Amino acid sequence: MSTLSRLYLFLFFLPISLLHAFVPQSQHILHSEQTSDGGILRRFSLVDSDDSEVERVLWFAEDYGMDVWQVTRDHVDVYFPTSTTPIPSFLSPFVLSETNISHVSFSQTHATSPGSKSTNWGLHSLENSSYHDDYHLVDEIDDFLYNITITYPDLATLIPVGHTFEQREMYALKLSRFKPSNCDACEEDSNNASEFCQCGKQSSKPGIFIIGAQHGREWIATATSLYLAHALVANYSEPRSISHLLDTYDFYIIPSPNPDGYHFTWHGDRFWYKNRMANAPGSNCVGVDMNRNWGYKWRPFAVSQSITKKKKHIDPCSHWYPGSRPFEAPEVNNIANFVTTLPNLHAFIDLRSYGQMLSTPFSYSCKKWPKDAEDQLEAAVGATHALRKLYGTTFQTGPLCGTLYRAHGNIVDWMYRKVDVKYSFAVHLRDTGTYGFDLPSKWIRPVGEETADMLSYLAAFIAKNERECSLFVLFDFVFSVSFV
Repeated sequence: MSTLSRLYLFLFFLPISLLHAFVPQSQHILHSEQTSDGGILRRFSLVDSDDSEVERVLWFAEDYGMDVWQVTRDHVDVYFPTSTTPIPSFLSPFVLSETNISHVSFSQTHATSPGSKSTNWGLHSLENSSYHDDYHLVDEIDDFLYNITITYPDLATLIPVGHTFEQREMYALKLSRFKPSNCDACEEDSNNASEFCQCGKQSSKPGIFIIGAQHGREWIATATSLYLAHALVANYSEPRSISHLLDTYDFYIIPSPNPDGYHFTWHGDRFWYKNRMANAPGSNCVGVDMNRNWGYKWRPFAVSQSITKKKKHIDPCSHWYPGSRPFEAPEVNNIANFVTTLPNLHAFIDLRSYGQMLSTPFSYSCKKWPKDAEDQLEAAVGATHALRKLYGTTFQTGPLCGTLYRAHGNIVDWMYRKVDVKYSFAVHLRDTGTYGFDLPSKWIRPVGEETADMLSYLAAFIAKNERECSLFVLFDFVFSVSFV
């Protein structure tokens, strides 16, 4: 029996696998801190597998409610909520590695940061600010955004974009070299119902749209979006400032697209995935996978090409539940409506974790390629080289369906095909599985710095490519007129 066949059996019989289990001493333990409330991340080999075999693994994993953290052509990472959860002994040799994962609580995270109040963050300096030393609660993220607009009033504007299922306000930060002309009047209007200034003006500069974690547990994605926002407004003279990009682009950043789910990862389940909306009446299941709820190639069911082309509706309790209709999640609907107000978007970046991948469309199909695939992949390869220069971090590149797995209703596909944003990317940040979604806070700044280098390269590449395209169109027009 092959290694992969044995893995399938393990996935199939997992619910009854409470028998004769052990973890051999020869296994590589990536880090050994044990916690009473932690789980364990197990990596199983998928070496030499093809698309159908990977799909089969996902099929069984979804059937049995397994928490799959990552799938690649080489391996699948499965999280077990307790470190004592056994695996069948005959499969134990095929566990490549195990990682003990602790459940980080609010008290643990903030015990070492008593000065995490907004007055002590020092946002006037990117290099000296303490904000990027820790992960932060939803309220502290909102405070950061508000204080950025106070510290950099000529560059930053805060825009409410709607409410979540649990009635939290969602915010976008607009960063532009020009302050909206009516902002002072807006701020002085005592009858303004919003806590923040909702004004803005149209800009002729191209725009870049960035979002943080759609999935609550991907803390590093939200933290990195906040670092990028800070780097974009930091003084030119600071070593890691990328403020020069505001000379060419306007930036729109939603650091917390899923505030309810993110909040629940602090006060409920650290590894919660979906949003927190109620599902079908009478159902005890909560939440929709926001990144399967977008309105391009959305599907309410999973389709397996490898299991007699079978279809099955996805369980509302599943991590991957796409909702009963596209844009059902209020957060997804809010972001989609906000995007329609943005002029001249040239790029979109969906920050995620983990896996160290920079991916292009499509997610819904591994057989179809975008008409702009050559330019997209050229930009992605160059951006990963630029990112690697700082700390040596390596990223894979390729279409999302290939770097991850096939999934319908993805935001990158929607932004590319429905909003017509040519340079639409998904960026899976560090790491490759040592910590998974539990990346320690000491890595926030390094990840932010290398991602800023990636962003700088992409911005320069897009500007250069589009200048060349404009010159070609102009030359073609002049040449054709000269022969009339």
